[in-house]
Amino acid sequence: MVGLNDVKKAHEKIKSSIHVTPIMTSSQLNKQCEMEVFLKAEHLQKTGSFKIRGATNAVMQAVAEGARFITAASSGNHGQAVAYIASQLGVPAVIVVPEDANRAKLDAIKDYGAEVEYCGLTSAERIPRAKLRAKERNGVYIPPYDHQAVIAGQGTIALEILEQLPTIDVIVAPVGGGGLISGILCAVKNLKPEVRVIGVEPESANDTYLSLQNGEITAISATSTLADGLRTTQPGNLTFPIIKEHLDELVLVTEDEIKEAFKFLLERTKQLVEPSGATALAAVMSGKAGKKNERVAVVLSGGNVDLDQISKLLKT
Repeated sequence: MVGLNDVKKAHEKIKSSIHVTPIMTSSQLNKQCEMEVFLKAEHLQKTGSFKIRGATNAVMQAVAEGARFITAASSGNHGQAVAYIASQLGVPAVIVVPEDANRAKLDAIKDYGAEVEYCGLTSAERIPRAKLRAKERNGVYIPPYDHQAVIAGQGTIALEILEQLPTIDVIVAPVGGGGLISGILCAVKNLKPEVRVIGVEPESANDTYLSLQNGEITAISATSTLADGLRTTQPGNLTFPIIKEHLDELVLVTEDEIKEAFKFLLERTKQLVEPSGATALAAVMSGKAGKKNERVAVVLSGGNVDLDQISKLLKT
């Protein structure tokens, strides 16, 4: 189990390699939601998402232990993060992506110097391929979420939020494989257990929701959602026990609610946030997360949007 000390050690290790992302506010959003809403701008993080936190911690650890080749399986943001930090450390990387991966994210992975390999549509298909590539070249596979160093790295976002917003009532974050939310839980529930943590999934990618309902890891079929970064088919073996023990609530949002949050961020705050990154705000704006007059921190987890998709996302 990842502990608070793991998160603190990760913060010390990676702090010179990442940004301390700002907190943004909108008076219109506060009025609309009847809360004080604080947007944690991880879409302005290096490589455009929170994923650089866990990837940097895990790749640094692997390289320190002698790795000279890195692989990852990713729908985009984790792949970008691994490609970037591997390049910074002078280690070659191969990123295995789904056949329908976001073009903007693929372009970034290539720009960061990694080789891209396509495989299937689900994490269950691409993870074995990435592990095989690592084995073939005596390298190290870096999982997107189910890895202690990755979870600890993602948890550093909670340390920042608690420092920036010491009187916060609630933290709302998206849930894919569970690396982000479990990292946040490892920090928050040890430092300020009274702060509620709410996870958010798309209705059509509800594997963690179903797993919590069933009390055990439950897999779903491949899904289609605007929130392409949240299309995991099941939570991780490491992340799920943390979520099951500590998460206060998990809510589901519709595609229309995600789209509405995306549009609000672009039109009213002038921030380009990918649908996955807008999912937590969708829960707040739809009244599914947070209560009247509460101080609510919302993680905008990423901003890597395929520009060709913007017109589609803006359609009602």
